[in-house]
Amino acid sequence: MTHPTGRPSSPPDPHARSGEQAWLHRVAQEASRGAGGVPVELLGGFLSVLVEAATTGRRPDKTELDAVGLNGRRAAELGVSAGNTVQLYLSAAWRLWRELPAVVEFPDSATTANAAEAVMRAVDRAVASVAEGYTLARRDMMRSEETLRRELIEDLLRGDADIGALVERAEPFGLDMAQPHQVALAAPTGRLVDAEAALSSLEREVVQGIGDRDVLVATKDGSIVVVAPATPTAPAGLAGRTPPGGYPTPRGGLGELMHTDLSRFPRGGPWRITVGRPYPGSYGIARSYEEAREALGMAVRLQLEMPVVRAEDLLIYRVLLRDQPAITDLVHAVASPLARARGGAGPLLETLDAYFATGCVVTETARRLHLSVRAVTYRLERIAELTGYDPTDPAQRFTVHAAVLGARLLGWPQRDLPAPDPT
Repeated sequence: MTHPTGRPSSPPDPHARSGEQAWLHRVAQEASRGAGGVPVELLGGFLSVLVEAATTGRRPDKTELDAVGLNGRRAAELGVSAGNTVQLYLSAAWRLWRELPAVVEFPDSATTANAAEAVMRAVDRAVASVAEGYTLARRDMMRSEETLRRELIEDLLRGDADIGALVERAEPFGLDMAQPHQVALAAPTGRLVDAEAALSSLEREVVQGIGDRDVLVATKDGSIVVVAPATPTAPAGLAGRTPPGGYPTPRGGLGELMHTDLSRFPRGGPWRITVGRPYPGSYGIARSYEEAREALGMAVRLQLEMPVVRAEDLLIYRVLLRDQPAITDLVHAVASPLARARGGAGPLLETLDAYFATGCVVTETARRLHLSVRAVTYRLERIAELTGYDPTDPAQRFTVHAAVLGARLLGWPQRDLPAPDPT
């Protein structure tokens, strides 16, 4: 070895290569333990670079710094934290410097200062390189994980992927496919500027609220999709079996949690959130998603004011839509005569909506519509006169109610009704 001054050093046996390597190996092992057991291999040739800097003043070259950066990438891939990785290098540096005077003889204080400066410069550049390598690796890993995450969610929502492969791909994300899951959609009515911030906040809130890490959050078709676990309460006798309509969804659950969090974002709101029922298995996620998606479409068509809509709340509309020709005939026969009223069908349909929503209580209907009780009574009588069906008669009430629901589904009277089925 030589000093930074260029004069040969005269240390004892550590001049021998084997002795030097043994010393550096011991320092590296101590640094590894001091950094919490970080693999000593991540130091690579860093200690030799420091010895070279102390004895010759030479700065690390590009090849050596690239090797340190590569070790930073390896640390990230091994799951070592960035703090522990940097701690390994700093711990190795001060341990080496503490023992260096016993191995290398520095003739005076100026030489010692020059050596210290060379070592510090080498440590500075090495730590910068290891941190850069670590950061680049984490960025690549996050991009790869995000791609895998999006592909997984896409396949889960489609429900047509290979089940075995899907279960294997879901495992790293903590998804237990044997457990029931439900899907919720959050659709902004305004322009969502910072989608990433909304996604991060929502995922954190859902994980904390549900108490499980088994949550996936992504965007799809302009909406935020949340796949979350459900906690089914199977009735006695149904343990181990899935009820025909799926597991019951607790009221005030995932949808309300999402709405509370998303309402904090001024842009994008007001939000419309729909929640599918929970089902087990990979096909269950796709089924819940279809329910949430269908509920979202219905909520838009029906202009529902509820911020959170559950799929089970709209089962009656699904029943009606399954036979659209029949519901079209019903609206033609029962509701379309309301168009002959002064002011059109709109005010009378609005009255019926409020009347049925209040449990057919005239006084509450009047309060909700800001009308007098006499005005509401007159409108109900006028409806019976025009349609031939009396909404106050329990025997005829269901027919009128079904016709009103069908009119909302078909968008009437804002849109023309389809032609009735000639058969």
